[in-house]
Amino acid sequence: MRPARALIDLGALRHNYRLARRLGGGRALAVVKADAYGHGAAACARALEGEADGFAVAAIEEALELREAGITAPVLLLEGFFEAAELELIDRHRLWTVVQAPWQLEAIERFRPSAPLRAWVKLDSGMHRLGLSPDGFADAWKRLRAMPHVDGLVAMTHFARADELECGRTAEQAAVFERVVAALGERPVVSLANSAAILGWPALAE
Repeated sequence: MRPARALIDLGALRHNYRLARRLGGGRALAVVKADAYGHGAAACARALEGEADGFAVAAIEEALELREAGITAPVLLLEGFFEAAELELIDRHRLWTVVQAPWQLEAIERFRPSAPLRAWVKLDSGMHRLGLSPDGFADAWKRLRAMPHVDGLVAMTHFARADELECGRTAEQAAVFERVVAALGERPVVSLANSAAILGWPALAE
């Protein structure tokens, strides 16, 4: 195999993040999972720290790598934790976690952190990969809301085909999300748009 190199322009990275943040309503997490998609998670996070509202990764090992690199900004676990024992690391390193499965909710109910946990509650609005069902979302939300050791809930979902502008699937998922969130009886903080949705469906990112 021929050797290959990827040259990352960190100035361009900062420009792209600023654009996404502006189009997304003024707040955005920088997703640096999978070693920032092969671009170097620690280097990319250092380039954005001080500007990014936080970072997002797939698993706790990636989050700990950022903490070891000196990144102190919030870090969100996009798939949450994979076993209850990881909650101790989430607490120790002040990580944010997605709750996308009933067993995760039950584990958080039993856990007693040293400071309130920040939880993002994920709805499966139609991607069918991760997330709570529309029928179970409101109950999970209310249970988390009632826990004194949980704070700062965010309602979220993930669009499956946001890069396909002629496809109606994104609008269908958005309608499901809006219906489920409306039933909560409050106006929660929400997170909907990945990069494709920010660029292709700007009304959903506002």
